[in-house]
Amino acid sequence: MFDIQILSLPVGWFVSARAVSIVTGRGGMKSESTFFAAMRADVRLTLRLALPLVFAEIGWMSMGIVDTIMVGRLPNSAVAIGATGLGQSLYHGVAIFCGGLLLGLDTFVAQAFGREDLDDARHSLVNGLFLALALTPVVMVAVSFWPSLMQRFGISVELVQPMRPFLRALNWGSLPLLSYFALRRYLQAVNVAHPIMFALISANLVNAFGDWVLIYGHLGFPAMGITGSGWSTCFARVYMALVLAITLLWVESKRGLSRWAGMVRLDLHRLAALLRLGAPAATQICLEIGAFSAATAVCAKLGPVPLSGHEIALNCAAFTYMVPLGVSSAAAVRVGQQIGRGDVAGARRAGWSAIVIGAAFMTCAGLLFVSLPRLIARLFSPDPTVIRVGATLLLVAAAFQLFDGMQTVATGALRGAGDTRTPMLANLVAYWLIGLPLGYLLAFPMGWGALGIWIGLCLGLMIIGPVLLAAWHGKVLPVSTGGGELTDVA
Repeated sequence: MFDIQILSLPVGWFVSARAVSIVTGRGGMKSESTFFAAMRADVRLTLRLALPLVFAEIGWMSMGIVDTIMVGRLPNSAVAIGATGLGQSLYHGVAIFCGGLLLGLDTFVAQAFGREDLDDARHSLVNGLFLALALTPVVMVAVSFWPSLMQRFGISVELVQPMRPFLRALNWGSLPLLSYFALRRYLQAVNVAHPIMFALISANLVNAFGDWVLIYGHLGFPAMGITGSGWSTCFARVYMALVLAITLLWVESKRGLSRWAGMVRLDLHRLAALLRLGAPAATQICLEIGAFSAATAVCAKLGPVPLSGHEIALNCAAFTYMVPLGVSSAAAVRVGQQIGRGDVAGARRAGWSAIVIGAAFMTCAGLLFVSLPRLIARLFSPDPTVIRVGATLLLVAAAFQLFDGMQTVATGALRGAGDTRTPMLANLVAYWLIGLPLGYLLAFPMGWGALGIWIGLCLGLMIIGPVLLAAWHGKVLPVSTGGGELTDVA
């Protein structure tokens, strides 16, 4: 009992040797030594899984940057960049929500793998792919309405017209994208992470080459402008899904592909279980993305200079966020696997080791933002006014880096334990009921502008981080019993 309690303590708040000795008696120093040795081993295991996933997240983010750079060389670059950026945001708003519905695979596959029930893990993947297939027309139909809705909202026809064929091209990549999401969840949950990293990094090369050919009309192809960028991204997503499908065949061929014969069946009970976990996770993602999108819309009302400063700080924060996001995926997998093995203490160590890694990196990122805010802002713009606003907002971003790392990784750890509702509720309350209303109040009635908006976002993250940390610390971890069932134990 004492050993489990000690192992459930946050690593960032390690108890002293004196405290451990008091709790455990004579064997205190030995228990402490065992504790630190176990934590070091867990940190190594988490890093081994997390690093390729971090590079995969950076690869995902880089694809949009490549598209922006390539269309920025077109004659009317402002319209090209604006239409591409708006189209990507609108498409990903729908696609990422539907992809979030597949996040339940993290829990089911990791726990099945932990208890060495590969048949159940495969069964979850098959039903995840069925779910991806069912969600594809939902994504495509929803995205098809965006151009008309944007015109109704008063967005310039100059932006909407080129965005329309761009979105149409992106839409044809919906099934490969959702299939990639499902395949990725399965592969990382069975500790196959490096091919995911390879798929994302090499997809950037495919996308860049496709942009060069289709945007500008090389190698005999017609010049398609930003529509070519949409088709290039579509082909890159087909490539990503194919790489992971080939990886799956290669991995499973070593385990006996004949075992898949009985797994390929639609199971409505498993689909419902995946959606019960995935729906709150998808909602949490939308609440978080929506909060920063709302902040962008509010900053746009303040004029081009505050909006530019906001974009500088947001891009920097989004880049550093990729690291804890990758660590979060590793946390979900490792916690789920340990629960599958029935090792509650191991699951707690897995969660805390991941939280410490995420928090440590984001602390370093915050120190970098504090140390060099003007230099970082100057990389984006030579305008002194924009630099001043961007540097000020980077200081606010520095203040929430630690909390952002904590909440992101804790979300993954909780998901591995089957809890996706707590992060959803925390994001709803902290962002939408506290942070954004306060930010709007500071921005307009009090006249603080973009700084006020960012203070509101910062407060939201400062609430979410400790709340999810406390939720993980007090979490009653379940024991996986197979068939998608979980039994809570103290």
